[in-house]
Amino acid sequence: MVVDSGVADADRVFHALADATRRDILTRVIRSGMSVSELARLYPMSFAAVQKHVVVLERAALVSKTRRGREQIVRGEVEALRRVARLLDAYERLWRHRAAAIEEILEEEQ
Repeated sequence: MVVDSGVADADRVFHALADATRRDILTRVIRSGMSVSELARLYPMSFAAVQKHVVVLERAALVSKTRRGREQIVRGEVEALRRVARLLDAYERLWRHRAAAIEEILEEEQ
């Protein structure tokens, strides 16, 4: 079984999701778009630090930014999560297939 891989895309998504602050930002902007300024007020870090977290999420295609006047509105993009979920599903199928093959071998030996 071959696992379809957009390996670089998956790596960026997993890297982005490895940080608790980025996961929290993603959760918030999936519910409702927020400006970077609004997000920055929620965390005990500088505006620039929050903006860097948003950039990591954007590079992973987990969020998109649009301009509204002087503000940048950040919105969650769930398609990247869906792609990674499909990748994980493929790995699970592969694992289950291999586990079943091992089980067959063990049954044959008895």
